[in-house]
Amino acid sequence: MGKLSTHVLDITQGKPGAGVKVKLFRVDGDEKTLLKTTVTNLDGRCEQPLLAGDEVKRGKYELVFAAGDYFAGQGVQLPEPRFVDEVIIAFGIADPAANYHVPIVVSPWAYSTYRGS
Repeated sequence: MGKLSTHVLDITQGKPGAGVKVKLFRVDGDEKTLLKTTVTNLDGRCEQPLLAGDEVKRGKYELVFAAGDYFAGQGVQLPEPRFVDEVIIAFGIADPAANYHVPIVVSPWAYSTYRGS
């Protein structure tokens, strides 16, 4: 059975992004449905998969990471408005039996993602 997971890496400090709020949405056309809200642990990961087994369905999704709040909480001086605030990763699940790992590498000025397994 498939699963969806994520993690956050803070490249400004070279460490996991602990305490980052993460929201998962399912996207159907213009409609978004909030499926889960969680916070990353000390390793920058979520304690449980965001979706697992029968929860994993073919379709479009968004992960929203509260990166700006994380950096503000780390004492980083940020401009107002923040350059990187909410990081939104829109992605699709084509194979519900596969593992999808959607991490971010983030700083106050840039972010990157990739599909892991």
